[in-house]
Amino acid sequence: MSRGRNTGYWGVFSGTKIFVFVVLLAIISPVVSRVVGALLAQADGRLMLLSATTTEADTVNPSALNQSDIEVGHEPSRQWQTVRMRVTGYCACRRCCGKFADGITASGHKIRRGDTFVAADRKYSFGTEMIVAGYNKGRPIKVLDRGGAIRGNRLDVFFPTHKKARKWGVKYINVKVRRNQKKL
Repeated sequence: MSRGRNTGYWGVFSGTKIFVFVVLLAIISPVVSRVVGALLAQADGRLMLLSATTTEADTVNPSALNQSDIEVGHEPSRQWQTVRMRVTGYCACRRCCGKFADGITASGHKIRRGDTFVAADRKYSFGTEMIVAGYNKGRPIKVLDRGGAIRGNRLDVFFPTHKKARKWGVKYINVKVRRNQKKL
């Protein structure tokens, strides 16, 4: 038997060939993953969060999110989905928002007197309508903010003062989320 070059199955993956293969795989895999993910996740021309390696950029028109400009209609043709959520209260103070206590939500909405809105997980796009029992007299409100601790089925409802936010406390309630609505 000769002890020369290994020409069997493992010979294909020896030396520089394996290095080139690994480098190409490392370059092509994320690109293919993003392209395929983008094709599968594209919704109304907007990409959703695909994986930990991609980022979601909520594309919104900040002026369209001012509460006075938002028309909230009760259209019977749209469906509502009920989701059990952990709902807490918050306000625009430094205790609730930390370094983001500047009076502007993550969507770019400038907070004004009388505003009612929620901070929700990124799976709910800005502008998504929700009905939270015991808040805003049962009328629909919009998702206009995000929060560092708001993940999954957690929700923060906005209050004008810290005292009112604390009074709300923590509630585990069913929240109605409008399904199949256009994203802003």
